[in-house]
Amino acid sequence: MGVRRTDCLSRPLSNLFEKLGSAVGTCPFYFFIIPILITASLGGGFFFLKDREDNDLERQFTPKKGPSKATRAFVRENFPYNASMFSEERLYDRGDFASLIAVPRNSNNILESPALEDVVRLNEKILNMTVDNRRLGFSQVCAKAGGECVSNVILDIISSNESSRTSLTYPEHRHGSDLVFLGYTLGGVLTDANGTIQRAQAVKLYYYLSSQEGSAEASELWLRGFKALLADETDRKHIDVSYYTSKSKQEEIDSHTVDGFPLFLITYACAISFSVISCLRSDHVRNKMWVAVFGVLSAGLAVVSSFGLLLYIGVPFVITVANSPFLILGIGLNNMFIMVSDWQHTHVNDPVPKRMAHTYKEAVMSITITALTDVLKFFIGVMSDFPSVQSFCLYTATSIIFCYVYTITFFGAFMALNGRREASNRHWLTCMKIPSEKSINQTEMYNICCVGGYYDELTGAEKKQPASNFFKKYYGPCLMKPWVKGAVVIVYLAYLATSVFGCFHIKQGIELYDLAADNSHVTRFNIKDRKYFYDYGPSVMVIVKGELAYWDEAKRSQLQSCLEDFKELRFVDRDIYTSWLDSYLSYGQEKHLNLDDKEVFLSNLPPFFELYPLFKQDVNLTGDAIHASRFFIQTVNITKASEEIEVLKSLKHIVGRCKAAALLVYNHEFIYFDQYDVVVKSTIKNVGVIMAVMLVVSLLLIPNPVCSLLVTCSIGSVTVGVNGCMALWDISLDSISMIIFTVCIGFTVDFSAHMSYVFVSSDKAHPNDRAVDALSSLGYPILQGTLSTILGVSVLATSEFHTFRTFFKIFFLVMFIGMVHGIIFMPVFLTLYRRSSEKGKTPEEDIKATKF
Repeated sequence: MGVRRTDCLSRPLSNLFEKLGSAVGTCPFYFFIIPILITASLGGGFFFLKDREDNDLERQFTPKKGPSKATRAFVRENFPYNASMFSEERLYDRGDFASLIAVPRNSNNILESPALEDVVRLNEKILNMTVDNRRLGFSQVCAKAGGECVSNVILDIISSNESSRTSLTYPEHRHGSDLVFLGYTLGGVLTDANGTIQRAQAVKLYYYLSSQEGSAEASELWLRGFKALLADETDRKHIDVSYYTSKSKQEEIDSHTVDGFPLFLITYACAISFSVISCLRSDHVRNKMWVAVFGVLSAGLAVVSSFGLLLYIGVPFVITVANSPFLILGIGLNNMFIMVSDWQHTHVNDPVPKRMAHTYKEAVMSITITALTDVLKFFIGVMSDFPSVQSFCLYTATSIIFCYVYTITFFGAFMALNGRREASNRHWLTCMKIPSEKSINQTEMYNICCVGGYYDELTGAEKKQPASNFFKKYYGPCLMKPWVKGAVVIVYLAYLATSVFGCFHIKQGIELYDLAADNSHVTRFNIKDRKYFYDYGPSVMVIVKGELAYWDEAKRSQLQSCLEDFKELRFVDRDIYTSWLDSYLSYGQEKHLNLDDKEVFLSNLPPFFELYPLFKQDVNLTGDAIHASRFFIQTVNITKASEEIEVLKSLKHIVGRCKAAALLVYNHEFIYFDQYDVVVKSTIKNVGVIMAVMLVVSLLLIPNPVCSLLVTCSIGSVTVGVNGCMALWDISLDSISMIIFTVCIGFTVDFSAHMSYVFVSSDKAHPNDRAVDALSSLGYPILQGTLSTILGVSVLATSEFHTFRTFFKIFFLVMFIGMVHGIIFMPVFLTLYRRSSEKGKTPEEDIKATKF
């Protein structure tokens, strides 16, 4: 018994598209002009582009419901920040600041003259710099502690005693009565057995700005002045300086948009050029050059219309949206080549409406499958945890709808107009009527340039192009040979094994400088930061959530045991930590206090906080209860982004293991680390959704359920392949590559779905003949679509931004692997399935199946 058909919609839809094609062929001007008018009106939305831009890094590129955001809210509520007592490790946001890293040019010790002298002079220039017509200096905008601007302690130590530079200890140094931490200040440090610094390869200086309300504008002005000062290197002969500000990351994200539009224009130029070349014909009537141009233009109109509409209604324009036009271009080109291919199979002597009806019946049905799948996929993506993904999916889904509509209206109308020109045997350039046969009475040049209109008299259709003939006469029959099929299966298994291996070795994490241009000051700063200052990572708050009897020795001991567990981690320094409780217990011993008594414990906290005011910010004391408190541990040896993931996972594991109290861990960088936990889950979920949607759509529109299943499986196969190749091509899985990957993987639907639909729709009896027929129809269009799209996005490989280069790499992998599946793997597996399903059939059943 044969497999039942499930295409309950394909037949009525095919009939509907046939009627639409006839209508477009009859009245093409209306279908041509209306999309242009719609685009012109919607294009006005671009006037709001500047107002709609929203590239806030935290808001757009971190999970909306990230656990660290909830922890930050708890910290903000229970440990309100005291602006008059600045403490970097107690910040729950990064705040405004500027920083620089200085490296000596001619030695490997920044603490030696003359490099150190250059650093001191540069610091003085920064402190004395004024902006806003000399009204604002560092002293007016600086963060303060004890009424004084927070200074760079390393320079304070050196300036207080000339000999101190040779007696510095690392990572902590006794300066006066204070023990100061130098791990964030000196990098590339070499010490002797006593911890005395022998040399330091780099010094990092910080300039923290006030976070008080109303100071944002003044801080921004000062930061601009800082950048202008640091950009001038004329007076720094002995040091190489890289700088960074709290605004730099955002500025680099914003600059992606500026970089993206020129690349977008170049991409369209490349796509038009390749499309025109691939559609050129030696026949001056059948030439499809203008068809190619208007196919690309149709995709452009779709982008303008969709973007303009969403900008009108106020949808945020995020930098990720800049990738959408490249995708729409690829979809538009694929649609165009399939439409042109089906047009060329129609009878040239038939009226244009009839030819258009046939073209729409065959091509638009196939285009509808992929368009419907893509639209559903992207609208589901609007529910993503990342706002940047939501904006991208909304813009892209809307663009695909417009691209689909404009393909069957605007582009179809131009094909009909072009068909009228061909029907009257007019020249493709001059539109003058020309003879269809060469004349001996005309010159050779005239016969070369002004004769056309040939067609295949046996089939009545246009003569096949050499590439199409290659797929029908050579490639298809060769692929259908048994030994070739066997080789393809072996190659596929090897591909699958290699891909699975790569999937288990893919890296996670994103470096900060991946968001910036290669030659930007942000990239230079962060590379040096990773190189010289990896020894000590962020200071992490360990927060006790809820009330705890700190005066109870048993409870205290249990809490201390949990804190000791943190110190056992290889990413945590055992000796560097901050504990108000340890300091208070030492204070109690000095004062001979019985801190095991609740009343004594609570009553002596106020005088303790007066003596150590910073600790007051670590305890939420209300009435006779401590509702929350926090401690600080120091992370070490974080050399790359993937280790940041391990740090967060390890810390959360200890939190979950602690029974003494409910704990939380927090650092403002954890807001960005949260994405790592979401990325893998989101990627798996998105791929699963794509496959489920594709299966449902295929079952409704492709005339065979098993073929629908094969198309769905091909998506999984390409997904595994792309993931594996990402690992081999050194592409990390992060929020940006997840967006690109999830988006691009939708293209895998196109080639396999088109091939499967034409295969099962073929009127050939034998599976091999069906496969050759499908390859003859779609082999060249798939190849055209792949090459034109890859050529178009190849300009992204030259971008200064990692984001665009990653887009190119993943897009290339998806298109190439998808093409291989479409024209090699799918035809073979479709024939293998058909052969197995037809075994045991009687001749009568086979005839019925063929007729059906």
